[in-house]
Amino acid sequence: MDDRVYYRELECYESADEDIIREIGRMDYYDLALLPAIPMREEFRRFIQQRGREVSLRTVQQEKTFYRQFCSALQSRKNHPDSLLEWDEKQWTLMLKAWMLQNGHALIKHKKSVYGTINTVEAELIRYMKRILRFLQPEDQRPEQEKDVWDIAMLDIPINENPIYKTEKLDFRRIFQDGIRAEVKQAIYLHLKYEKLGTVKLEMSSLRQFSKYLRDKHSGIQSCAEIDRALLEEYLIHKATNGSSGRGNSNDILKLRAVLESVGKIYGWPHLEKLFISTDIPPEVQPEFKTYSDAELKRLNAHITKLDEQITRCLVIHQMLGTRISDTLTLQRDCLFRANGVDMIKIQQVKTSTFQKPISAELAALIQKAIDYTAERYGETTYIFVDDRDISRPLQYTTVKHKVLGLIQKENLLDDEGKPFRFGTHMFRRSYGVKLTELHLDDWTIAKLLGHRGVHAVMHYRKMSNQLLADETRRAREEQTRILLANLEGWGEEYEQIR
Repeated sequence: MDDRVYYRELECYESADEDIIREIGRMDYYDLALLPAIPMREEFRRFIQQRGREVSLRTVQQEKTFYRQFCSALQSRKNHPDSLLEWDEKQWTLMLKAWMLQNGHALIKHKKSVYGTINTVEAELIRYMKRILRFLQPEDQRPEQEKDVWDIAMLDIPINENPIYKTEKLDFRRIFQDGIRAEVKQAIYLHLKYEKLGTVKLEMSSLRQFSKYLRDKHSGIQSCAEIDRALLEEYLIHKATNGSSGRGNSNDILKLRAVLESVGKIYGWPHLEKLFISTDIPPEVQPEFKTYSDAELKRLNAHITKLDEQITRCLVIHQMLGTRISDTLTLQRDCLFRANGVDMIKIQQVKTSTFQKPISAELAALIQKAIDYTAERYGETTYIFVDDRDISRPLQYTTVKHKVLGLIQKENLLDDEGKPFRFGTHMFRRSYGVKLTELHLDDWTIAKLLGHRGVHAVMHYRKMSNQLLADETRRAREEQTRILLANLEGWGEEYEQIR
């Protein structure tokens, strides 16, 4: 067999742009002869072919740098295995780090995220090696429920998930205690049957935090049956004093309680169902209800136009509709219609129910333009805004957020206070709600336009409108003065005395 894997043989080559094909050359390849043993060459061949199905041709080309570095590290050793699977991850990591130190390569990399935080990550060569080892691991033949990483698609139950957040796996590996991990799997499987996937993921997060605490402070505990009130109170004190507070803590404890109570029911441990008392749940700290100013909206929108044209349309439509981002991203191609000569839109809210509302002719035309763009580029789809990698799904929220945050960093966008711009799609909805209050619409009309079932939430938008509050207060003062002056008419000299 030829010791080369040509790019033209890979699946990603067929969909690659002509520019990248010209840049890297039509005959470029991976040279497997750089590897010392035939079994290892075949392992890399399978891995490279798989990468060709998963990533773009440009990524395959970029990863060849790490492949060559790996080969150089291997060639520098007198003794080496014939197969990648003969050594474990730790042995390979030690070998690569030794070679990197000898050749002046950094062992870590500082990476700035789109959120502005600096993270320390392993060198790309190390991560490349770990990716190969994961690929080569023999397939786990156990039932999905017994595995430590669940493939959501392989579970035999329908999953209630928000389509704008794609989740493929549930990972139990950071629940460190074997017994607790097995018990929690049973509870999580039960919860998946009647809870949304997003809720279950939050439960998993709370269990991981609790498991880490047990590992660090109570390493002898391996089963939920061993958890008692004294231990729980220790953990609650830890949560209250470790620097986190408010809504996050409250939510974590509620989710932990839900899972432990389910474990108690499944395994017949009634003490777990009575473990928590009402005062264990800290009061929620209401988040500050913020919105964009008109100046901030203009500044942000001026730069949003530099994004991909369909994402720009999506964000403009999102602002004009005043919907939740999940409702904008899941707009379907048949959402537009006319009633009594008025353009209307049907919005299938992910969180609640479907509702309809009138829209302007300009907004209807913009939505139709987005529909036509998708039809021309992707053919028949359910959604207007689709995920490039899987057009059966809507555009993913993380894709939108990362692109906008990347733009904010690149353009150094600042808010009215001179601080780095924060991007929150729900702030567009709040701005929309505030504008409705400033139009002096009644609460029921505002609720209807926002898709709310009741009017309770409208008070938040009214409180946020400082300009409206000032105007209304001034008008109220003026009206009060007018009434008082009218009542004082005819007092004559008595009135003059008090003036």
